[in-house]
Amino acid sequence: MTLTPFRRALDAARGRVTRRPQQADPTSTATTGTAPGAAARRRVVRLSALATVAAVLVTGSVAVARAHKTVTLDVDGETRQVATFAGSVSGLLEEAGVELATRDVVAPDVDAELRSGDEVVVRHARALTVLSDGEETTVWTTALTADEALATLADRGDDVRLVASRSSGGARADLSLRLRTSGPVEVLVDGRTERVGDGSLGLAEVLDRLGVTLGEHDRVTVTPALGRGALVVVVQRVEVAEETVTSEIPFATVTQASAELYRGQSRTVTEGVPGELTSVHRVVRVDGVEESRRLLDEQVTRAPVDAVVAEGTRARPVATSTGGAAVSVGGGVWDALAQCESGGNPAAVSANGLYYGLFQFSLPTWRAMGGSGLPSEASPGEQLERAQALQARSGWGQWPACARKLGLL
Repeated sequence: MTLTPFRRALDAARGRVTRRPQQADPTSTATTGTAPGAAARRRVVRLSALATVAAVLVTGSVAVARAHKTVTLDVDGETRQVATFAGSVSGLLEEAGVELATRDVVAPDVDAELRSGDEVVVRHARALTVLSDGEETTVWTTALTADEALATLADRGDDVRLVASRSSGGARADLSLRLRTSGPVEVLVDGRTERVGDGSLGLAEVLDRLGVTLGEHDRVTVTPALGRGALVVVVQRVEVAEETVTSEIPFATVTQASAELYRGQSRTVTEGVPGELTSVHRVVRVDGVEESRRLLDEQVTRAPVDAVVAEGTRARPVATSTGGAAVSVGGGVWDALAQCESGGNPAAVSANGLYYGLFQFSLPTWRAMGGSGLPSEASPGEQLERAQALQARSGWGQWPACARKLGLL
C-alpha cells in the first residue's frame, strides 16, 4: 500500500471523529448524557486506533517495496527484463512459465534466493544425432548453435558431423538449434558449393534460400568450419532401389559305368545345363556410389541339369608280336587301322619324319594325349591305348584316309 491510501484512511478516520455529535453538558439535568471522563476515554481510544492504522499502512508499504524486484531472464539466448515478487529462482521460472527437464541447466540454482538485479540463465538440453567416424550416436547438449555444439564435440575425432532430422514427408531437414551466431555458411550440394552470408538462420531456412529441394532419402549433415571460416552443410543425394540380379547355378556331373568303353575311355551321355538363380537386393547409392546392398529375396528360377558321363570298364586288348616288325593289337578294326597306317610296325616313322608308330601320331597329338618321348619308342599297348583315347575324344577323322578305306567314315 502507498502513502496516498494511508492518507485517505487517516482523513476518513478524522472525518468520523469530527462528525460525531457534541456530548451534552455534564452539568445539565435535561438529558441523561455520559459522564465527562467516559467521553475523554473514547477520544483516546479513537486516536490510538488511528495511529495503529497508520503504522500498519506504513509497514505494509515498506514490505511491498522490499519484495518487488527487477531481474534479467535469459532463456536459450533470448534475454528480457522481468519485474517479479518471487523470492527464489524457481519462483521466477514458474511465474515466467519456463518449464525444466532433467538435463536442462539453470544458473543460479533453482533454490537460490532471488535479488533485484540478478541474472538468471536457462539452457534447455536438446538431443542431437552425431556422426563420428561413420557411427551415429545421440548426444544431449545445451549449446545454442551448431557451431557451439561441434566445438564441444571436437574431442571425438576429426570427422564429426551433426545429422539433421527429417520431417515426416522428408521434404525438410532441420536441427533443433541455429547454425551459428553469425558468419557465413557453405552448402555442398550436387557437385557445387553455394554460400550464404547469414549463418544465424536455421538450417531449413538456408536450404530454402538456396532453392535446395530434398529427396525422400537425401542426407544433410553439418561439419565444423575449421580453417574455411564458413560452417559447412553437406547435402548427399541418396537413391534407394530394388535390383533384380540373375546368376548361374553350375551343373553337377554324374558318372555311369559302361562295358562298351575301354577303361580310361569316357563318353558324354547327357549334356549339363546350368541353372539360374534370381535375387532381389535393396541397393543404397550415395551421390551415385553404391554404399550398401541387402538381400531381400532369392529363388531358383531354373534348375540345373546334371551332365551324365559314361566311363569304360572294359579291359583293353594286349598287343602281341606277329613275328617280324608287324604286331597285332587285339584284332579287328584296330589291327586293320594299324596295318593301313604303318603296316603294323610300332617303330614306323613316316618319310617326312612327322608321324610315328602304329597309328602315325604327330608329336603334338601324342603329347596332347598324355604321351612322352616319341610314339615309335612306346610299347604297342601304350600306342593302342592312346589311339583309342584319341578316337573316343575326336572320332575316326583323326585317320581320314585309312578310316575311309576301312569304311569308318
